Amino acid sequence: MSRRIIITGASSGIGKALALRYALDGASLGLLGRNQERLDAVANACRALGAEVATGVLDVRSREDLSRWMVDFDYAAPVDLIIANAGVMEGTRPGGQIEPPDAAYALMETNVLGLLNTVQPLLPAMMKRGRGQIALIGSIAGFVPLADSPSYSASKAAVLTYGLSLRDLLEPHGVGVSVICPGYISTPMMERENGPKPFVMPVDKAAEIIARGIARNKATVVLPRFFGAMTRISGMLPERIRRWSNKSFRFTVGDPE
Repeated sequence: MSRRIIITGASSGIGKALALRYALDGASLGLLGRNQERLDAVANACRALGAEVATGVLDVRSREDLSRWMVDFDYAAPVDLIIANAGVMEGTRPGGQIEPPDAAYALMETNVLGLLNTVQPLLPAMMKRGRGQIALIGSIAGFVPLADSPSYSASKAAVLTYGLSLRDLLEPHGVGVSVICPGYISTPMMERENGPKPFVMPVDKAAEIIARGIARNKATVVLPRFFGAMTRISGMLPERIRRWSNKSFRFTVGDPE
């Protein structure tokens, strides 16, 4: 029987690349996104690769709607893997001084509460079955504060801590948890950022590395690894040195599409 996989934020970027990657394995996919046209295009591309696909046009902030969809998908056949990928990027706009407050609130609702809304519905069923995996898409930004995107840094730090805590909690129940920490990946989200972008990785390569890390049930999947190591070291530097070293990575974030 093919693996059953749910992916949020599947209409673009890493979510889209992961959907196509798992479609090659003949997985049965539940793809969720907010844009009907883009989601349908990804679903059709996955079907052309041999995957069975169900879609849902949903915002992960809609807790009840998301829970209902996921429980129904799991009821049809047990889910093996949940990839909580949906997320947004915000930061200081060109010519601005701080990130827009309304955008910062919306980011936290999506990146933190939306992630919780994605993970929680099927936890009891997975624990009862004694199997399953959860992958949370975080960011290298979770390792170090970014002056131009405080809300994004905070949200991804929360994802990292939540994911590693959840991993320890669920391990005795046979459920694996991996936190994915990408750096600069060639996606539409990355294109919104205006500033230095070291070690940019093609999204298809990123999807392959992520899929391998999930298959090995790694606690964290950091990519690129060298950039991740640099960022972690930067986060551990004395405060004055850290702030000085981060000045070369200042950026602005363009308006969303």
